[in-house]
Amino acid sequence: MIKQSGRPRTLTLAAAAVAAALAVSGCAKSEDDGDSGADAGTRAQQQVAPSATGTAGATCTLKQFGGTPFDLKTSVVGFSQSEKEANPFRIAETKSIKDEAARLGVTKLRVTNAQSQFSKQIADVQQLIAQGAKLLVIAPLNSDGWEPVLRQAAAKKIPIITVDRKINARACSDYLTFIGSDFYQQGRRAADQMIKVLGGKGKVAILLGAPGNNVTTDRTNGFKDRIKEKAPGIRISFEQTAEFTREKGQQVTEQLVQSNPDINGVYAENDEMALGAVTGLKGAGKKPGEIKIVSIDGTRGAVRSIVDGWLQAVVESNPRFGPLAFSTAQGFLDGKPIAEKVIITDREYTTDNAKGSLGQAY
Repeated sequence: MIKQSGRPRTLTLAAAAVAAALAVSGCAKSEDDGDSGADAGTRAQQQVAPSATGTAGATCTLKQFGGTPFDLKTSVVGFSQSEKEANPFRIAETKSIKDEAARLGVTKLRVTNAQSQFSKQIADVQQLIAQGAKLLVIAPLNSDGWEPVLRQAAAKKIPIITVDRKINARACSDYLTFIGSDFYQQGRRAADQMIKVLGGKGKVAILLGAPGNNVTTDRTNGFKDRIKEKAPGIRISFEQTAEFTREKGQQVTEQLVQSNPDINGVYAENDEMALGAVTGLKGAGKKPGEIKIVSIDGTRGAVRSIVDGWLQAVVESNPRFGPLAFSTAQGFLDGKPIAEKVIITDREYTTDNAKGSLGQAY
């Protein structure tokens, strides 16, 4: 799993993705700034987390799944994006999938965007199946409600790789594998940073992500568990969903400073909410660093806000899934065992490294 402090060890994708992710038991522009740099983006893509417990859980082979081999380069491959691409994470995620498909010569990549509407995402994926997709890569908006898609895909033995968020279903039956971060550990790492910047004392508010998916649940539980374990002097006195959006992050923060004027820290479960919180604090006349903000994502706007003093730390959630998604799919087609969870590594940005690392944010 991902280490809780410091920078995780990384492996180059070409040499280790299949070995670490497949054979185990078990850059875009942001809306805040310009190009993050091709070299930095490439480095960030090359991160696969070897886990002490395996790249996690049971494994699945093509034979177990019951499918038949096909050529990725000439087959229809569907990618379903969940959210509007105003969010830098989603921009980088989609770009990574497209770029890797182009690099590999995948000629029939079909990309859809649900525009943050779950009913549209279900319809999008059903349309991809109707178009003859042999492989589905899905960034789910919600974790539940996928039964219609899963039934149709299972009937045609179409492997599904989910990225970023999990779906509540059975690996190697309803879907092939999940590729993404360890969200619970992200929450714990964010808590470690909050404990550090508050000196282990104070009142903290949580800007919760959207309900109904495992990212929000895990990031919340990881943060709370770590605070309880390591910092009894910190009290969580406010929590409210801001649905992973900047606008609602601002709105909730404006309410927060009125109802809890003595708040010391804000834990935002993604950078968009954190940047909304910054706008809310500015409107309330707060100064940089007066209320400590710790976030998760690693967007360039958030890392720049560390440099400017408004944020104190950001735990990355790496969106560059393209190389790992396609290498996982190819390994599966080659008959190699695929773990039910493949964990990608996430770095951290703090006041110590943010300025020098700005080019590596997305």
